Amino acid sequence: MAKDLLLEIGLEEVPARFLRAAMNQLRDKTVKWLDDSRLAHGEAKAFATPRRLAVWVKDVAEKQEDINEEVKGPSRKIAQDENGNWSKAALGFARSQGVTPEEFTFREIGGVEYIHARKSSIGTSTDAIVAEALQNIITSMNFPKNMRWGAYDFRFVRPIRWMVALWGHDVIDFEITGVQTGRVTRGHRFLGTETEIAEPTLYMEALREQHVIADVEERQAMISAQIAHLAAEQKWNIDVKEDLLEEVLFLVETPTVLYGTFDPAFLNIPQDVLITSMREHQRYFPVLDNEGQLLPYFVTVRNGDSRSLDVIARGNEKVLRARLSDAKFFYEEDQKIKIEDAVAKLDNIVFHEEIGTLGEKVRRIRQIADQLGAALQVPAEQAVNISRAADISKFDLVTQMVYEFPELQGVMGEDYARKAGENEEVARAVFEHYQPRFAGEAAPASLTGSLISIADKIDTIVACFSIGIIPTGSQDPYALRRQAAGIVQILLERGLALTLEQIFDITLNIHENLRNMKRSSDIIRIELNEFFGLRVKKLLSETLRYDVVDAVISAGFSHIGSVVSRGNDLMKAVTEVPDFKLIIESFERVSNLAAKSAGAVVNPALFSEAGETELFAAWETVSTPYHNLLADNRTGEALNLLATLRPAITSFFDHIMVMVDDAAVRENRLALLTLIDRDIKQYADFSKLVK
Repeated sequence: MAKDLLLEIGLEEVPARFLRAAMNQLRDKTVKWLDDSRLAHGEAKAFATPRRLAVWVKDVAEKQEDINEEVKGPSRKIAQDENGNWSKAALGFARSQGVTPEEFTFREIGGVEYIHARKSSIGTSTDAIVAEALQNIITSMNFPKNMRWGAYDFRFVRPIRWMVALWGHDVIDFEITGVQTGRVTRGHRFLGTETEIAEPTLYMEALREQHVIADVEERQAMISAQIAHLAAEQKWNIDVKEDLLEEVLFLVETPTVLYGTFDPAFLNIPQDVLITSMREHQRYFPVLDNEGQLLPYFVTVRNGDSRSLDVIARGNEKVLRARLSDAKFFYEEDQKIKIEDAVAKLDNIVFHEEIGTLGEKVRRIRQIADQLGAALQVPAEQAVNISRAADISKFDLVTQMVYEFPELQGVMGEDYARKAGENEEVARAVFEHYQPRFAGEAAPASLTGSLISIADKIDTIVACFSIGIIPTGSQDPYALRRQAAGIVQILLERGLALTLEQIFDITLNIHENLRNMKRSSDIIRIELNEFFGLRVKKLLSETLRYDVVDAVISAGFSHIGSVVSRGNDLMKAVTEVPDFKLIIESFERVSNLAAKSAGAVVNPALFSEAGETELFAAWETVSTPYHNLLADNRTGEALNLLATLRPAITSFFDHIMVMVDDAAVRENRLALLTLIDRDIKQYADFSKLVK
């Protein structure tokens, strides 16, 4: 008879950011053990609160399934030598299956004889294996940070204070760090008491009676519903960010939403400062009006019931008043500092001991941004703005406000720059140059902000590559992948006529002039190309077929707008144009023979067949306008024009033998095909397409 399985690990309060992953890990490890152990089971549900991790599995079988199966091994040819002796492969197979070679049978499959082993075993009862298994599951769990306690060497996310382990009505008996399993759990730290769990199906209700909502989804629904009710009642817009909601969700066991107020005089501080202080320090949700302006209220979630909410609100108001008073002080003091003095202080802040100071980085950003602007031939007035914005782009890093709230870098810079008299474009660029800071955020709206953002990001990437800091696997401490993706996004969204090659060359030359490079620029350039190629491939793969992505990237990706346009238009042609397969095949025939060319130059005087003359004429007609269309990024039209070569290509191959004995004629025909192949491969390598 199947029984439900319950495991609860009672803990000191666990950091909220660890809990969802830990909850899922506990469930996944339990399910994997059940599956690996051949124990049939039903649904597995995980639970987590600040003080507990738990998993409940329905209908766990009383014993393992019996094994009675036949396993195929190596062929007779491999299993036995010419004298009939068993080989090492056969003996190893026997050991792995728990049988002796004498128990092997032979069976013919596809004309080849293979040895087979029959495995049979009686399943073990769940009672006999479950205690050790659950103990191993707990001790094998891993967390971002662990701790030891008492005299124990065991490490866990937080000290274990109690454990509940039940299989049906029975306690599963084991011990970890002196804590013995049982059926007694603990309720809310202040509102609940200890309570017994008679059997797993009563777990959630028993905790509910002790003021603990164990189900994560239920807790989240309660919080969202209470916030929505409060917003409707007060006619507010409560700004609920998913990351903050996730954190609050794992800070409480019984959620109760309440609100408080703060002095409207604080609204003279920039809204972002107030919101950041509320969210980061107090885990409060800000309240906005219909125009998105902050109102002097906040919403928070109490870990408890609705009693004495007015007292709780006053306590939160008192704490927030102190926080906002600090922010007001920082804000006023920061404005007393001159921008030039703040910039000078950047020379005292080390960006990286092998790369230099922030001041040196800013000077490189200025030079890179200036040269990018020159490459785009920006007007003189905008060039001045680019230089100024680059010079002051990092000045707010030395302010007290950004020291207290690092996430406000750029936000405070824009505000302080504007108040110091900088023009609007310069002030805005100080903020925009950090964009996009994460996937999904918009690129800078202005050209000035875009160029400084590119300069900042490529400077960091090249500087890190120059000292061997290159992301590998999951290791990317300086977020270089994200910064490379940001550059790609800016080039694409802003439609900038800059290539990655130009950006690499400008940056490497500046680093060579200003720093002692530890590694060769040529090697770094190759690594940059590979690194950015992966970012471009990831971008294209979000919307295009893998073979289309490979085809267009093979033709070059330095111009981001071009490779994206070519990918989109080629995808459309492959999926929508009738008989496009025939066009691909004609291009492949050209490419296959062009590869045999020795590099001769086409000489029309050597043409002896009409098909040669017709193909050369078709190419001359198409080539110049084709290149012009590619230059204008009119890639759909370029592909259509390229496709008009197909009849001439088909006729050429139908009537002409390329690999003739006459070396001059042969090389001339190969040279003609090479001309066409070079043009084709500026669009894509069509051989990579799956037909």
